Amino acid sequence: MTNGNRKDDVVQDNNYPHRATRRVVSRRSALGLLGFGAAAAALLPALFKTAQAQNQAQSQLPYWTEAAPPTVARQELYPEVLNGKIYVVGGLLSPATGFSAHFESYDPVNDAWTLLRPLPEARHHITLSAVRGLLYGIGGFTGGFPDWRAQPTMFIYNPASNTWTGGIDLPAARAEAISAVVGNKIYLIGGRVRATDDARLFNDHIDTVRNEVFDPTIDRWTTLADAPTARNSAASAVIEGKIYVVVGRNFVRNADGTTQQINVPNLEVYDPQLDRWETRSPMPQAQGGLAATSFNGKLYVFGGEQWVPEQRVFAESWVYDPQTNKWEALLPLPTPRHGLGASTIGNRIFVFGGGTKTGGNAATAIHEVLVLP
Repeated sequence: MTNGNRKDDVVQDNNYPHRATRRVVSRRSALGLLGFGAAAAALLPALFKTAQAQNQAQSQLPYWTEAAPPTVARQELYPEVLNGKIYVVGGLLSPATGFSAHFESYDPVNDAWTLLRPLPEARHHITLSAVRGLLYGIGGFTGGFPDWRAQPTMFIYNPASNTWTGGIDLPAARAEAISAVVGNKIYLIGGRVRATDDARLFNDHIDTVRNEVFDPTIDRWTTLADAPTARNSAASAVIEGKIYVVVGRNFVRNADGTTQQINVPNLEVYDPQLDRWETRSPMPQAQGGLAATSFNGKLYVFGGEQWVPEQRVFAESWVYDPQTNKWEALLPLPTPRHGLGASTIGNRIFVFGGGTKTGGNAATAIHEVLVLP
C-alpha cells in the first residue's frame, strides 16, 4: 500500500476497476522535483521514460495483480463459479483447531465480496459444485485437528433465496476429494474415507480410489470406475468434457507406527462418456494441496505444499496442454500458498486464501489475479 502522502498513477485493466497496476514513479513525486531547480527538472524525461517502460512491461500478458481479499482468512478451499461470481464455503481457520461455516461470493466486476447465509454445519475440505443454478456442498470434515471426521452429507444452496437445504447423503463419508461437473452431473473422485465407522481422528481415515457420480435430476449416486491412484489433496478441472485430476498426496503408515504425507505427481484423466481413465504426463513437481482451473483448453495449477523430504510451501505454477501432453512453467504465485482456491472468469484466474506455512496454522486472505492473453 502507499502512504497518505503519495498518489500513484495506475494502469486500468478493462472492465475490472480493481486491477489497477501501480507505477513505480508517482505523479506527485515527479512533479515535486520541479521545486529543486533546472538540474532536477532535467531528470524528468528520464524518469517518465523509465515509468513508461515499466508500464509497458506490466501491460504484457500474463501478469499478476491484486484484488479485494475475502472477509475471512481460511484455507482448504474448493470454490465454484456460478453466474459470473465465485462462491467459497467453509474452510479451515488458524490455528488448525478452528473450522468455519462461513460462506461468501466474489463479484469480479465490482471487486467486492458479499456475505451469504452460512453452512448449516461448519466444514472444511468440503467441495462445491454448480448445477442448474444451484450449489452443492458435498462431504468434508467436521472438527478441528486432529479430530477430523469425514461426513456423508450434502447441502444445497439456492442463490435466489439465499437458503440451504439438505440433499442426498454420499454412499460413504468423504473429505479432501475433488468434485467436477460434466453434463449437469457431479463427479466426486478420491479423497479420504473413514477406515472404520467409528473413525474420529484424521489418522483414522484412508485415501480412496472411489469415483461416484450424483445426478440431481433423480437424486441418485452411482458408482463408476475407480481412479488409478488413491490420493487426497488433489486438484481438478474440466477440459472438453473430461476431468483432469492432478497431483495430491498419499497418507502412508510406516511399520514403526509413524505416518507420512507423500506427494504424488500423477495426472489422470477421466472420460465420463466411456467411464474410463487415462494416465497422462506427470506434473514436473509434485505439489500436494494445490489449486487447479482451466482456461482455453489448458490446465493451470498453483501452489501447494510438501512434508517430505522437507517441509515447503510452493509458489510454482504450471500449465498443461492436453494436445501436446506437456507441462510448462508459469509465472509463480506472488505469495506461496497451499490449500488455496482458484477460479477462472474471462481471461483472469482468481487465486485466493490458503496457508502460507505447511499445515493449518497460517491461513491468509490474500487474493491475487493472473491476467492471461
